[in-house]
Amino acid sequence: MVKDSELRHLRRCVELAREALESGDEPFGSVLAAADGTVLAEDRNRVASGDRTRHPEFELARWAAARMSPAERAAATVYTSGEHCPMCAAAHAWVGLGRIVYVASSEQLTSWLAALGVPAPPVRALPVREVAPEVVVEGPVPELADEVRELHHRFHAARG
Repeated sequence: MVKDSELRHLRRCVELAREALESGDEPFGSVLAAADGTVLAEDRNRVASGDRTRHPEFELARWAAARMSPAERAAATVYTSGEHCPMCAAAHAWVGLGRIVYVASSEQLTSWLAALGVPAPPVRALPVREVAPEVVVEGPVPELADEVRELHHRFHAARG
């Protein structure tokens, strides 16, 4: 269950998603926190560069692999504005990161984008549990989901 004390990390994810949007990128943001809640790293989507693998969750997995022990990774939590895509879920599991807490689910995002007439991505959206069944996953977080939905609406409305 998501604790009230964790909402600050999720709010930061939404801020990072907003920063991505304001930079012309898809609105996703993520925070990596240690077991004690200390923020270790954060990132936002950077796929507008042309490299579609520049998701924040993937970047945080790579950061953790290079800088944290296996025990530290297992005790950490990745907070994110949107549920990990299959690529990011796999990276998370392979690196041995702990829990994932997301604001909006892949199912929610898929329905929002379909309602906007956005073409389906080249990789099917799957829940994290289908890709990485041993990872503890919590979400969605309804009190922030409307903000995330609005960011995606703004991004796709700007693209026509």
